[in-house]
Amino acid sequence: METEPITIRVNVKTAQIFKSASREEQQKLEALLNLHLTEALKTTDSLRQIMSEISQKAQERGLTADMLRSILNE
Repeated sequence: METEPITIRVNVKTAQIFKSASREEQQKLEALLNLHLTEALKTTDSLRQIMSEISQKAQERGLTADMLRSILNE
């Protein structure tokens, strides 16, 4: 599969984690992101519906509003 580089803005911690990962790990993360972006763009759901589903899954996994604020403030 042919690839093309793009730029996506992420928080500093995420960027550091990605940069410190091995090339193999980076390739796996790139493949995962590619799949998620492709699926997100295929859907007919609105952005609000997608964000609601993501929020619900995060809450089911234990993410609280305080934890999210803390992450966003880093």
